[in-house]
Amino acid sequence: MENRQDVEMLEATTSANASISVRKTNTASASSSSSLPVPSAAGGGPLSKGSILVNPRQRGNPVLKHIRSVPWEYDPNIQPDYVVGATACVLFLSIRYHNLHPDYIHDRLKELRGAYDLRVLLVQVDVADPYPILKTLSHIAMLADLTILMAHGAEEAAKILENYKVYENKPPELIQEKQDPSIMQQVIDSLTSIRSVNKTDAMTLLRVFGSLDSLIEASPDKIALCPGIGPQKAQRIFSALHEKFKLT
Repeated sequence: MENRQDVEMLEATTSANASISVRKTNTASASSSSSLPVPSAAGGGPLSKGSILVNPRQRGNPVLKHIRSVPWEYDPNIQPDYVVGATACVLFLSIRYHNLHPDYIHDRLKELRGAYDLRVLLVQVDVADPYPILKTLSHIAMLADLTILMAHGAEEAAKILENYKVYENKPPELIQEKQDPSIMQQVIDSLTSIRSVNKTDAMTLLRVFGSLDSLIEASPDKIALCPGIGPQKAQRIFSALHEKFKLT
């Protein structure tokens, strides 16, 4: 009888110890999981499929603070600054930084080699006179098969990155210009082909004169009276409308 009680007490003690051990293991596991670093994403939410991959060397770039429409994450295994698609990447370059380190872009291109079908050089314009440097960078882009885009601030640069990611799997028809077959639109398109004439100018001219025939018959002085036109633009419009067609 005593032996049986001893056995029951031993089994109860063993079961209790096992339960305590399991609780300790679960607690330790939960504690360990909570201490693991969680990758950050745009908006503070969890990372999702379709994130922009960011090279850790871009850490601290103000552009990252403005990427809000799509998630992003650091990836130490990529060569470009940003990967915005399966075959598309972006190299980021500030003109001010390029002035201080002119060999930087050449070194980055050597690292990139022939990878990626679409390679974008995103240039942030942050100097007063960017044109001489842009001319040099355009030459580099042509030789290295790069698409060069300009951004006049961190927010604009971020928007370009977001758009590349958002339209990654969209059909080309979605971003192609929609053609309006109407006669009015064709006239507007023709007028906007004249240098410095925008769509607003074209619509103003048609509203004031009522038709293209009336606009053709008008003198430069009369065209110049239209809001937003002025003498120089009026002369360009008059000259374009009275220029002889050349047959080739």
